[in-house]
Amino acid sequence: MELQKIEQNQTVCALVRSDGPVITDTQSALDLLMAARYELGTTNIAIAKNLVCEPFFILSTGLAGEILQKYVNYGGRIAIYGDFSFYTSKPLRDFIYESNQGRDVFFAATEQEALSMLAR
Repeated sequence: MELQKIEQNQTVCALVRSDGPVITDTQSALDLLMAARYELGTTNIAIAKNLVCEPFFILSTGLAGEILQKYVNYGGRIAIYGDFSFYTSKPLRDFIYESNQGRDVFFAATEQEALSMLAR
């Protein structure tokens, strides 16, 4: 895993690069947040959807809730980017919509859109 420091609108973001999944459970998500904080001095994380394990997107597993609650508790913000169009779950679509109305969790189509959401 590599964290790339990106500055946009005077906001520092950690852009995650990896060959395989980085967020696989609550602990790995928290480890990512702490790595961004200590290595780059930021709690803003942009990560591709394919670097997040699939159970995260199945809301009934509770994984998304656990991870995102930890992020909010530790002052973290995350933008996950990629193609979410093939998900047919209404609760997930509603969750994505509601998240994008807030200030801490975002779902975006592209890397640049994810970085822009974190920098606003």
